[in-house]
Amino acid sequence: IIGQAFPYTPIANPGERFIPDWTFGIRDEAMQAMVNTVRETEKPDAVVVISHNGMDVDIKMASQVSGIDAIFGGHTHDGMPGAMEVKNKGGTTLVTNAGSNGKFLGVMQFDIRNGKVQGYDYKLLPVFSNFLEPDQEMAKYIEDVRKPYLDTLNEELAVADDLLYRRGNFNGTFDQLICDALREVGGAQISFSPGFRWGVSVLPGQPITMEHVMTQTCLTYPETYVDNISGENIKLILEDVADNIF
Repeated sequence: IIGQAFPYTPIANPGERFIPDWTFGIRDEAMQAMVNTVRETEKPDAVVVISHNGMDVDIKMASQVSGIDAIFGGHTHDGMPGAMEVKNKGGTTLVTNAGSNGKFLGVMQFDIRNGKVQGYDYKLLPVFSNFLEPDQEMAKYIEDVRKPYLDTLNEELAVADDLLYRRGNFNGTFDQLICDALREVGGAQISFSPGFRWGVSVLPGQPITMEHVMTQTCLTYPETYVDNISGENIKLILEDVADNIF
């Protein structure tokens, strides 16, 4: 098993604050060298990469690097019902992504014979959490942690007119709600919030609670800015976002 960190970490996160001395990149050559070393020295039956590249970058890497049997990916939170078979000069690499928020479980079974992968079976299983018996100790811990904040979390802010979700690369209804709120509160003409597959959905007619808002926005490091910005910088921001995803 080989790990692959997100290549654009300094763009997607506050690099100067958290990781000033680290460098990142896709680095296909380094990945190929690592795969070759593992294959030659450890003689594994299968080589699997656990990646945070995002689906599109994983597909590209799979086409450039040979010797990887499968890439189990993240970052873009794609719920892929089947594994993509990507051809490269060494054969085929399977690329998968199993969504976010514990909504799915990706299950890959390899048919390994004679020291190599001969076939596979992949399923994306939906997780019906209401049918799963919770671990009592963990459930009690979560209840205790949440208890002091329940009044805030359960505060009803509005009622949803439409289905609110964040499931697309470019936009979603909850993305639009966030952007509209940023413009209204900040007095801005435009606002940016990268469209992404994140959080849980709110059904039409369902109260929008503070917990719903925090589910969509409550990360540990982002800040919101209002500033004058040139057309050139808008172009650079949009290109950075596209680089993060594609």
